[in-house]
Amino acid sequence: MEKSYITEQIDRIIEMAWEDRTPFEAIEIQFGLNESGVRALMKKELRFSSYKRWRRRVESCSTKHARKRNPGISRFKCDRQRAITGNKISKR
Repeated sequence: MEKSYITEQIDRIIEMAWEDRTPFEAIEIQFGLNESGVRALMKKELRFSSYKRWRRRVESCSTKHARKRNPGISRFKCDRQRAITGNKISKR
């Protein structure tokens, strides 16, 4: 069963997926959407060329998976994250 999201949530998921420092695990914590779900959402919401560009970027980005990250990186928040309303992660 696919979970439905409002437009603002979809926009935030897409933004987080494009951010290099935000791992898929952070998206799953906040929105309950695992990596394959993020891929499906991105494929559905983006133009195909943009989706391909995003996939190439994600495959070469070691920070998108928590287990591949450099141990020196201990957070996955962007500079603007505190200003985003309804962001559960920044309120911890």
